[in-house]
Amino acid sequence: MPRARSAQPSPAPSAGPVRLGPGARAALRPAAAEVDDGFWHSRRVVNARTSIPQGPGLLESAGNLHNLRLAAPAPSDASAEGAFQGAYPFMDSDVYKWLEAASWQLGQGPSPELEADVERITRLIAAAQQPDGYLNTWFQLVKDGERYQDLRWGHELYCAGHLMQAAVAHHRATGRPELLDVARKFADHIDSVFGPPGSGRPIDGIDGHPEVETALVELYRETGERRYLDLAGYFVDRHGHGLLGGEAYCQDRVPVRESTNVEGHAVRQLYLLAAAADLATETGEAELRAATERLWQAMTATKTHLTGGLGAHHDWEDFGDPYELPNERAYCETCAAIASVQWSWRMALLTGEARYADLIERTLFNGFLAGVSLDGERWLYVNPLQVRDGHTDHGGDQSARRTRWFRCACCPPNVMRLLASLGHYLATGDDEGLQIHQYVTGRYACGPIAVRAETDYPWHGTVALTVEETPADRPWALSLRIPQWCREFRLRCGELTYDQTDAPVEDGWLRIERTWAPGDQVVLELGLEPRLTAADPRVDAVRGCVAIERGPLVYCLEQADHPGGGLDDVVLDTSRPLAVKHRPDLLGGVTTVAAAGRRRDLVEAGWWPYRPAADDSPTAGEPVELTAIPYYAWANRQDGAMRVWLPTS
Repeated sequence: MPRARSAQPSPAPSAGPVRLGPGARAALRPAAAEVDDGFWHSRRVVNARTSIPQGPGLLESAGNLHNLRLAAPAPSDASAEGAFQGAYPFMDSDVYKWLEAASWQLGQGPSPELEADVERITRLIAAAQQPDGYLNTWFQLVKDGERYQDLRWGHELYCAGHLMQAAVAHHRATGRPELLDVARKFADHIDSVFGPPGSGRPIDGIDGHPEVETALVELYRETGERRYLDLAGYFVDRHGHGLLGGEAYCQDRVPVRESTNVEGHAVRQLYLLAAAADLATETGEAELRAATERLWQAMTATKTHLTGGLGAHHDWEDFGDPYELPNERAYCETCAAIASVQWSWRMALLTGEARYADLIERTLFNGFLAGVSLDGERWLYVNPLQVRDGHTDHGGDQSARRTRWFRCACCPPNVMRLLASLGHYLATGDDEGLQIHQYVTGRYACGPIAVRAETDYPWHGTVALTVEETPADRPWALSLRIPQWCREFRLRCGELTYDQTDAPVEDGWLRIERTWAPGDQVVLELGLEPRLTAADPRVDAVRGCVAIERGPLVYCLEQADHPGGGLDDVVLDTSRPLAVKHRPDLLGGVTTVAAAGRRRDLVEAGWWPYRPAADDSPTAGEPVELTAIPYYAWANRQDGAMRVWLPTS
């Protein structure tokens, strides 16, 4: 007999990917934010006009939609013939991630064409679902219904999780129940099958790729059905108990509460920890919260690239050891950057600490945004920090060249869904006021408070804020994040003026509390002087090197700006000043950084590339002017060398 369902909350038009439950123990709650001009607005316009509309055609050509038609019990057209298409059992997940992106986009305004695509694909998914709620085209078509026999590689629950997240997005954005009904039916089926020993369920198991855990938490938040939260807790708790052979790769070596460092497949680890943060938020469990804080600190201190990228190994898409942060072999999968943003956002909500927003900013502007081309049509699965002179690229998903689509196409629709929901990750509120985490041109709102921001960030550091709505009878605090990288800043609010020497900054927040009136203005000026950054000396790959940064942006050299020679022999002269120039004509409009350097006179190559350490070669070499561009904009002009870290000798 079907279980009675809890009353379903009405959709919240401004809700994003995380909507806290009524009993959540969070320091902050997401606020609504609209981005209507400036840097991120332009990237989101490309996403809305180019990337997302291309999704159905690409999913059709890759076979994802074909598989759903094949799985439908009563095919309605001649195209529902043939065999399963695609190389992987998780082909369905790409459809669900695109649906999530499209749903968040629909929540920002009507689009008849996009709405028609969403409705068509939703009907296709509903038709492919089996009567008991199960849905996975690989196992329905290829494995003859052999369910849950390959939890390590089969990704059945992973696909289910992305379906749930798409359904939640669709319901929150449109208020329509069709996709949510499909997701709930699948979740009910999973709940009837999986459970701990003694629960009466036939399977005590976990998926080799975490994802369903955080999706179940959000499904609980959307429906009020406590069983989904409990099921998410069961899955998180069972990781690390040897159900998948005890391998770190699939997060089965150590239970979350006992872990001391992130390990294994980067995306799997981060999705699992996002779910752990969700559970700590909803249950208030101190041990789980402590574990997530400990693991985040370990990750950022020892396993995070300058760009915010994560993953050291191409083999197994793995974190690697502490301080193992290679350049040309850096993996830094685009999906890992997205998972990092998702986890850090949940940690920011849970703790209220600005350091999580600092990492979100670094990751968004660098490790994440590099994953999509400026025209929104080509993608990077991996994001290295160096491409050597004469690099031989064999193509495929791990190419250092932008690609139209991938055999494992997890990254493109993942980028689409984050850009479409980006407004969710910008601001929060609490009982004391409004906190602005990321600076954009647009409007931030929380309850009776609304603030308008105007800025040309990250090219310029001025952020002008105007209070548009405010309660008239009580004071509240406007909290502005002062980025960790910022050396100098100034704030003006009425007759008050602060700078870095006397501003009331606590844990990264500059907090201004007063009784506000509509029209009150605050101007924050963040110093954007370019700077040289050195790595911890334990990072062997970049010892003796520095990187150029400006504001939240990491910079790189690209071969297109340095004709007549490669980049492997370039040395940066740190005694010379860095100079900035805004180039509206270059790469969609960027600020470049000019630096002085030289090309080393290398010893003529012989039969052996090594020489005595006392050898004073190479010699000084010829001077060269170096032009650095934002890392996110590389690989948009021509194939060639690139590097972030620059030797100084």
